[in-house]
Amino acid sequence: MKKLYTNYIDSFKGLSKEVWWLSLITLINRAGTMVIPFLSLYLKNDVGLTFENVGVVMSCFGAGSLIGSWLGGTLTDKFGYYKVMLFSLFTSGILFIGLQFLHDYYSICAGIFILMIVADCFRPAAFVALIAYSKPENKTRSVTLIRLAINLGFSAGPALGGIIITSLGYIGLFWVDGITCVLASILLLIVLNPKKARVMDSSKNESPKSAYTDGYYWVFIVAMVLFGFCFVQYFSTVPVYYSDAYKLSEFKIGLLLAMNGFLIFAFEMPLIKYLEKLNHSKVTYVIFGLILVGLSFALLNIFSWVGILVVGMLLMTIGEMIAFPFSNAIAMERSKRGKQGEYMALYSIAFSISHIFAHNYGMHSIANNGYIFTWNSITVIAVIGIALLFILKRITIANK
Repeated sequence: MKKLYTNYIDSFKGLSKEVWWLSLITLINRAGTMVIPFLSLYLKNDVGLTFENVGVVMSCFGAGSLIGSWLGGTLTDKFGYYKVMLFSLFTSGILFIGLQFLHDYYSICAGIFILMIVADCFRPAAFVALIAYSKPENKTRSVTLIRLAINLGFSAGPALGGIIITSLGYIGLFWVDGITCVLASILLLIVLNPKKARVMDSSKNESPKSAYTDGYYWVFIVAMVLFGFCFVQYFSTVPVYYSDAYKLSEFKIGLLLAMNGFLIFAFEMPLIKYLEKLNHSKVTYVIFGLILVGLSFALLNIFSWVGILVVGMLLMTIGEMIAFPFSNAIAMERSKRGKQGEYMALYSIAFSISHIFAHNYGMHSIANNGYIFTWNSITVIAVIGIALLFILKRITIANK
């Protein structure tokens, strides 16, 4: 046990103070995003929207996320990551609080769309900040620390969210989410002011290549869209499946989602450090991660035992723990070829595109074809993404 504890602590060594501050800011922000996993349930149960309406609202969520990611990358290249992060955190906090006052279908669509434009400006800016605050050899672990902060917040968020819904209703979630975003912006203002923060990696390409002309990167981005298409189901259609097929309460659904965050908090950093020592390619690890995510959906149709929900969440979590840090590291390495904001914006946009189509597809598919067909189709999408990543692996080997 002592050796395990020592190895766990050692996996965090060498990361800069700025990365730790950025992680804390992310933790505070993410602890309040308990609205997101309950959004589909809120729209269906509290607002009274149909499956099809919920799918459209979630597509507005994705469309706003896409535009916000693109805008965030553009603004980051122009104004710098600090100003963009500060604006995004503070303004999205105000918008989250205001979202509770929207009650009709069209105003909710517009509100979610505008909120996500502002909120997702943060992502490419944060990625570029992470590049600047990390030594080259620590970038994958720095990404992992940020994800650890996200999931630590997310592990507490859904469980707390379930309690808040039970005692105060869904409206309480919007207040908590908004306030935590504002608090995160205040902390950013204090600890990561450019006059105080130390840049570890300031290298710039004198002849930057546009991310939009990088063919290799486009194949990677398409694979990430497909990965995201599968992954985001766990935060829209899968909670509805838990409720409909297994009659789980919001509190129990929150605990299942919290298990995801806790496992990532406890095991992702040492897992990534161990995998880095094995010296396989980053693409190989992303392939393995997507295989596990696809398998988690296939198992939902094979078994009817309620425990399979835990097994599926476990497989998805391990797949996520492996695929996200290494795919993010691939994007950060590739970004050195051109404008970093542009490259990291495309990486964020990949998951925004997933939000646009995945939630809408999932909800419509459930309504028209049922859960069995939907989970089979998601498995097929995962297989296509795996095939694209194998193509990238062959290209990587050929170029060595």
